[in-house]
Amino acid sequence: MTKLSVNINKIATIRNARGNNLPDLVQVAKDCEKFGAQGITVHPRPDERHITYQDVYDLKPVVSTEFNIEGFPNISFINLVLEVKPHQVTLVPDPPGVLTSNAGWDTLKQKDFLKEVISEFKSAGIRTSIFVDTKIVNIENAIETGTDRIELYTGPYADNFNSNKEDAITSFVKAANLANELNLGINAGHDLNLDNLNYFKNNINGLLEVSIGHALICDSLYHGLENTIKKYLDCLK
Repeated sequence: MTKLSVNINKIATIRNARGNNLPDLVQVAKDCEKFGAQGITVHPRPDERHITYQDVYDLKPVVSTEFNIEGFPNISFINLVLEVKPHQVTLVPDPPGVLTSNAGWDTLKQKDFLKEVISEFKSAGIRTSIFVDTKIVNIENAIETGTDRIELYTGPYADNFNSNKEDAITSFVKAANLANELNLGINAGHDLNLDNLNYFKNNINGLLEVSIGHALICDSLYHGLENTIKKYLDCLK
């Protein structure tokens, strides 16, 4: 079964809007696990507009499933990850100030940089994943960075799903098949939701994990957090 990692950034966004501890981020993470999530994802950004660096330290002793920290590998992020030592670090090429992750790495042009960063994390015993699109060249060169996994950027899939789901999934199937041939683990994330998740999962061989935050938190406003997590887990069966 594909694992569900819940991205709790939006919980931190709500909390930060009032400057207190409501909702309690650590408690929400514990509840997500209690309700069946197999992982917790956070994405601390330099301006700490949602997840703060202190949140990451606070979550480390609490998360009992997989702890995944994603972000752009500047020196502060690298040091944070090396101190916390999560189960997985996901490298995302988003510069400071970007609203949300919206592109994958150019693994050919940025290969040397990625190799250096990934080597440091793997030396510390941290599994690595890098955010990529479905261009074959980026999959082919991902293996040369030394990464354990890739995370397929599913924004284009979500954008085109309602108009033509067969066309929307085609490039992802090809990318996943190549990743499997190269023995790269496959994660996925960005704009996956209750409408498009099951179709994606059923068509992507070897899908190990999805990271979902925004849609899941939005759905929980209507269905409640426990029921929402169960609905997402049902999509992954």
